[in-house]
Amino acid sequence: MKYWIVLLFFTTGNLYSQTIKNEDALLKKANKLAQKYIITDGHVDLPYRLKVTNFKLQKEYLGIPYQSNSGDFDYVRAKKGGLDAPFMSIYIPASTQIDGGAKELADSLINMVKYIAQNQSQYFSIAFSPEDVKKAKKQGKIALPMGMENGAPVENDLTLIPYFKKKGISYITLTHSKDNKICDSSYDTTRTWRGLSPYGYKVLDEMQKSGIMVDISHVSDSTFYQTLRYVKVPVIASHSSCRKFTPGFERNMDDDMIKMLPKNGGVIMVNFGTSFLDNNIGKRNDSLRNIYLTHLSDKGWKDGSEEAKIFAETFQKQHPKLYADVETVADHIDHIVALAGVDHVGFGSDFDGVGDSLPTGLKDVSQYPNLIYVLLKRGYSEKDIKKMCSGNLFRVWSKVLKSKV
Repeated sequence: MKYWIVLLFFTTGNLYSQTIKNEDALLKKANKLAQKYIITDGHVDLPYRLKVTNFKLQKEYLGIPYQSNSGDFDYVRAKKGGLDAPFMSIYIPASTQIDGGAKELADSLINMVKYIAQNQSQYFSIAFSPEDVKKAKKQGKIALPMGMENGAPVENDLTLIPYFKKKGISYITLTHSKDNKICDSSYDTTRTWRGLSPYGYKVLDEMQKSGIMVDISHVSDSTFYQTLRYVKVPVIASHSSCRKFTPGFERNMDDDMIKMLPKNGGVIMVNFGTSFLDNNIGKRNDSLRNIYLTHLSDKGWKDGSEEAKIFAETFQKQHPKLYADVETVADHIDHIVALAGVDHVGFGSDFDGVGDSLPTGLKDVSQYPNLIYVLLKRGYSEKDIKKMCSGNLFRVWSKVLKSKV
């Protein structure tokens, strides 16, 4: 009996030791692949974050690798995580559709990105194409392609589409949180156009003519289907996930939409925000937020007051916020691959755009290797992972550029 106990002990110990060695080897491989392959991210909200925090174009941002004590992105963390081409989101709030100033805001955010690249040219460069990204990678730089989130700046003048293309815009998200003059939004229940507007079709024509990718994140279901039936180029969803895991959340794509991607040739780039990944966690966190605000209201305290801050510390200890994790992100990738194939999925984190909702293991741009590790563990090949990191997006981007009339 003692012999068998000893044998079992050593066998179990050896299996555990081997498992640890295998996991360490996979993690090392993941880090190696993150540095080897070009990693693109379809959506990083750095420009607007800098704007709302009163970014100053000052000397302290020059001459050293760009670092930030806040947010999800900076040069140092991006290099650690292997991120080579984060699409800088030129985010235009829906309020500009009423108040005006959409073009001016877009110009200012584009100029901010260009300023950073020009004044830290040893670290960054603006990218207009996959070739620009590849060149930056060889030079050890981070490429900064740009995508406009919300078509509001071009709503009244089609000539502004080639104008923004010339300034560096590589994709346009047709709308954002409200219906605009182009199409309906997934977040808006008004359904102004029941999909695309007549003007929206002209916008699609001009985008295809100018070589700008069509981004169908944020659009209503009707807009999605009308767009895919109309365009002659592949589309992207720059930062969307699977509705299967978030029933009723139209902002994500449902199975029928994902199944249409192979015929179109498009790519869905998975959003990392917890509310995009796990409906149950999102509902639970929303419920806690409501309980917290109700207590403040009952006490007559304003959110952000000293009383509220003291209460918040106690409340958070008693009811810690929950997050999705890196495995959940991989679940979405698995689902897309099962429905559409590995050629139609990428990364679209929404870093700096989803606040305190990022999954455990993917809290900032330094942690892409954690996702690659999970994908390797699930049996994806290096070729598959290369496609997810950038190959799939590059295929779409190149085809759109070549389709220019």
